[in-house]
Amino acid sequence: MLQINDTLISFDVLEKHFCCDLEQCKGVCCVKGDAGAPLTAEEVELLPRIIEKVKPFMRPEGVRAVEEQATHVIDDEGETVTPLVNGEECAYVIFENGIAFCAIEKAFLEGKIKFQKPVSCHLYPVRIRKYEQFTAVNYDTWDICKPARLKGEELKLPVFEFVRDALIRKFGKDWYKHLSIAKKELK
Repeated sequence: MLQINDTLISFDVLEKHFCCDLEQCKGVCCVKGDAGAPLTAEEVELLPRIIEKVKPFMRPEGVRAVEEQATHVIDDEGETVTPLVNGEECAYVIFENGIAFCAIEKAFLEGKIKFQKPVSCHLYPVRIRKYEQFTAVNYDTWDICKPARLKGEELKLPVFEFVRDALIRKFGKDWYKHLSIAKKELK
């Protein structure tokens, strides 16, 4: 593990390779799983304020799920997450050419909102877990992401570089600079 300020970063974040291959996986990470995307306290407060601007980009079943369940729910582990449609895909998922995308991000890209998407989605395959004394930054390996691991290996793209913008969004430019320096020193 590597420590930067109050974060402990798994060496896998620096050493493993990853690059989403949407042509292969079709964005299935937004569809599979036993719960919605983890949300921060700030995102829980923000989603109700932006939902009306996001709804035009959502599928009818996603809108129904949000109207019936709310913009966020508590999962079986007590975590705040996005709601699901019929216990399956994220309520905010949309499909374009058979590939799953995020309606929140679509609204962002079209300039309707200033919030890109939940940071947990932006960070994936990096998972953040806050503890009392520190925050763990880990690389999550999921079999459905095998095409992303293969593409990342082919491109020699480390996980931390793949999620660069998300890590900066979460921890700041200075933190990311320290992470990049640590990677160089590990060589």
